[in-house]
Amino acid sequence: MEEKNFVLIGVNSDKTTEKALAAVKKNELNWRSFQNNQSGGRISETWGVSGWPTIVVINTNLEIVYRGHDGHQATKIAKKLIEQESVDS
Repeated sequence: MEEKNFVLIGVNSDKTTEKALAAVKKNELNWRSFQNNQSGGRISETWGVSGWPTIVVINTNLEIVYRGHDGHQATKIAKKLIEQESVDS
């Protein structure tokens, strides 16, 4: 996916930054991740997240095309978007 027009962003809900960093290391996560408890508001409240994980797939028109908890379904949709973008290019 490195050469695709694709971005993955995580938001963690760990109580401490240390726990979040440990999870990143343990799971070898290589994408940007933000702490939910930032000053200025909780990301989960702004986005209406009520369960973890919540996955949101946004297309290049900045439209939400998937919002849910099924990682397999989100992956299928993301792959279709990437394939479509390759055809359109």
